[in-house]
Amino acid sequence: MAKFSYFYPLHFAEVKIFENYRLTSLNSFGVEAKCRYFAEVTQNDELLGLLEKFPPHILPHLLLGGGSNILFTSDYDGLVIKIVLRGIRVRRKTVDEVWLEVSAGEDWDELVKFCVENNWGGLENLSGIPGSVGSAPIQNIGAYGAELKDSFDSLSALDKDTGNIVTLTKEQCKFGYRDSIFKREFKNRYAILGVMLKLTVRNHVLNMTYGAIGQNMQEMGVQSPGIMDVRKAVLSIRQSKLPDPKVIGNAGSFFKNPVVSMEHFQNFIERNPGASWYPDGDRYKIAAGWLIEQAGWKGYREKDAGVHSKQALVLVNYGNATGNEILQLSHKVIASVYEKYNILLEAEVNII
Repeated sequence: MAKFSYFYPLHFAEVKIFENYRLTSLNSFGVEAKCRYFAEVTQNDELLGLLEKFPPHILPHLLLGGGSNILFTSDYDGLVIKIVLRGIRVRRKTVDEVWLEVSAGEDWDELVKFCVENNWGGLENLSGIPGSVGSAPIQNIGAYGAELKDSFDSLSALDKDTGNIVTLTKEQCKFGYRDSIFKREFKNRYAILGVMLKLTVRNHVLNMTYGAIGQNMQEMGVQSPGIMDVRKAVLSIRQSKLPDPKVIGNAGSFFKNPVVSMEHFQNFIERNPGASWYPDGDRYKIAAGWLIEQAGWKGYREKDAGVHSKQALVLVNYGNATGNEILQLSHKVIASVYEKYNILLEAEVNII
């Protein structure tokens, strides 16, 4: 197929285009923002049609999943396409493993729940993460010692440069810590349509060493834990620390945990023996929440933008904060932590 090269008026086929569309309810921060045009797609050919009619080089566009990892700092002068592709299909199954194909518009935590209820292991530590399946590979979502890449097989995506649907393997996605090729070389090039996951059917390997999962198991009196117990523990921990976006606007962890060299870590830990940290190969990951809290930001509030009182890693909108106010607060936090610890925090949230 040739590259997209034509621009057409607003209405075509069965996809309805809305003008001057409010995005407030479509981002978990709940900040006020509008886009020039808005559309929802429920099928692959609808997305292809939109991109043919509105080529990216003529009209900027933004693909939106659950809106849980995005901060709008202004109105978007382009086309926002909400991906609502649905479907979960077993593509292959053996005695030990199952390959599950999941459409991009499926809710991530509903998928985890579905898998755990079917006794398919691998995703349980990623319980409670908001957002859609299609956004998960971009961020290589992770929590409590697990990452998407641990259960990832491949994905299908629309190449917006050519109009072709392609399959990309785990190696081609180049996953890193909250990172992938979709945030770097392939940024804005691919529209993810679906993800193939490889999960265990039996002999599940439980990951309970990270965070307070083991302690939570003891408190619940679990003697022989399974993947459902891990899910319940993770959900319990998350609910005790993280605000519900339906109550207080937020995007979960706003910052990545910084990863530093051994030399940097040794200098840091000598001065801060009580810091929270984790080994990361030949490097070390320092808990951003600990750094922010020690720098005095936990519970801080500036108008309606704030740092959550229970988890300093989370920036929140208490009601009417603008995206810019939240962004400016994040800059102050970054500058403060760098001045105190010589460690540069990096936003995990996609800032638009």
